[in-house]
Amino acid sequence: MSDLKSQFETALAQSKTLNERPDNATLLKLYALYKQASAGDVTDDMPGFSDFVARAKWNAWNALKGNSPEAAMQAYIDLVASLE
Repeated sequence: MSDLKSQFETALAQSKTLNERPDNATLLKLYALYKQASAGDVTDDMPGFSDFVARAKWNAWNALKGNSPEAAMQAYIDLVASLE
């Protein structure tokens, strides 16, 4: 597990230094995978309809409900690697 966690932390650092800014859909996926990996399933209430950004983030994170933190870490690592 510690090897996966160190790879995840490396991918986190790499995600901040990508050559190109990913599109919004990819950014949402990165956000959701990060949240699932670090906090587990979403427990907050869905944001209000008028807060579009928060609602999109919540929906992306909620779509990963039930995935293990380890699976989310690996998916995050793989996604960042595909963006480099």
